[in-house]
Amino acid sequence: MTSGASQQKNSMLKERMSESGNVESQTEKPKGKNAQPLIIAKTPAEEQRLKLERLMRNPDKPVPVPERPKEWNPRAPPEFVRDVMGSSAGAGSGEFHVYRHLRRREYQRQEFMDAMSEKNKKDDEFQKKLQENHQKAEERTAKRRKKRQKLKEKKHLAKKPKQEDPQGEESNLDLDKVSRSEDEESRGDDEDDGEEPSFIMGRR
Repeated sequence: MTSGASQQKNSMLKERMSESGNVESQTEKPKGKNAQPLIIAKTPAEEQRLKLERLMRNPDKPVPVPERPKEWNPRAPPEFVRDVMGSSAGAGSGEFHVYRHLRRREYQRQEFMDAMSEKNKKDDEFQKKLQENHQKAEERTAKRRKKRQKLKEKKHLAKKPKQEDPQGEESNLDLDKVSRSEDEESRGDDEDDGEEPSFIMGRR
């Protein structure tokens, strides 16, 4: 009986050893051409170089791009508050930490609401100023366009052949004087307009 029991124990031990050997062979990492040696970066530049080399080993692999974090919003207050505690009720009791936590959350919510209202106000002011500047620029452009159109018309009339009546020369001289005076005025207006840019972005 003892020999049979010892043989059975030996066979069980052999089976367990064979199973453990199979598991170890499966868990071993494959050693081949793709296996890279472990390199520990000593400087930030070397660490960056190793990262770039790892990325360039497989350029077709898509790079994970993190999404833009969502804007933080405080948790909405409950619709119905059953227990309303004040500072005097919370102080000196075991629930003071609860009161302090609720107070901190409420202050945080109010601060967030004030910041959002201030941001919306500044955005509205910026858009309003932007529209005003755009309107002023359009008015200046229309004024200059009108002056250029008048000058073109007068030059076109001056190029026409002189009429046979004796007053033709005088009328042409008058037109030349008027065109010169308007040219000087337009130059002065252009100089005045040149001091300020035609379109100014809104400043906060």
